[in-house]
Amino acid sequence: MGAKETRENIVEAADVLIYQRGYENTSFADIAGHVRISRGNFYYHFKTKDEILDAVIDERLTATKQILDTWEADAAGPADCVRSFIDILLDNRLDIENYGCPVGTLSTELAKLNHAVQPEANRLFTLFRTWLRRQFTELGSGEDADDLAMHLLARSQGVATLATAYRDEAFVRREVQAMYDWLDDRVLSAPGSIS
Repeated sequence: MGAKETRENIVEAADVLIYQRGYENTSFADIAGHVRISRGNFYYHFKTKDEILDAVIDERLTATKQILDTWEADAAGPADCVRSFIDILLDNRLDIENYGCPVGTLSTELAKLNHAVQPEANRLFTLFRTWLRRQFTELGSGEDADDLAMHLLARSQGVATLATAYRDEAFVRREVQAMYDWLDDRVLSAPGSIS
């Protein structure tokens, strides 16, 4: 395995372990063991745990941008894009039930630790917020677009938190349907829409 592939494997393993166990509960040894490399080889790529965290956040940002681009490319319009965002709760339901939202759990943990990288982790929320705002703007929401984006982000985070707490699939499905209905109301009430 080459150096680039080893580094990618370390970041991938760290991403999974940090999501499942939390940043504070994931050690160098955990990550090295997951990748099956020596600690010396590990230290060749990353000297500190914070370097790994930076790489994980960068990887998540890159992956999220790719997902958002794919949604836009595959969608019939901005309402379909927003539905794709809502669908995350169903598509990732089992992971969310077991570990929470990967963005929300990391941001919350880093905030509790008063970690210097916490603003970087928040960039993931900002990426979703900006993207959702653009979708609502294209739907004709005007000045309310950012409020609508924040409302949907907040609601999805609330559903993810309660999904983790209660592990109730029926609840998640009801909430997703309610978000679809809310979106349909926004689309129908947008200026220029045909009702």
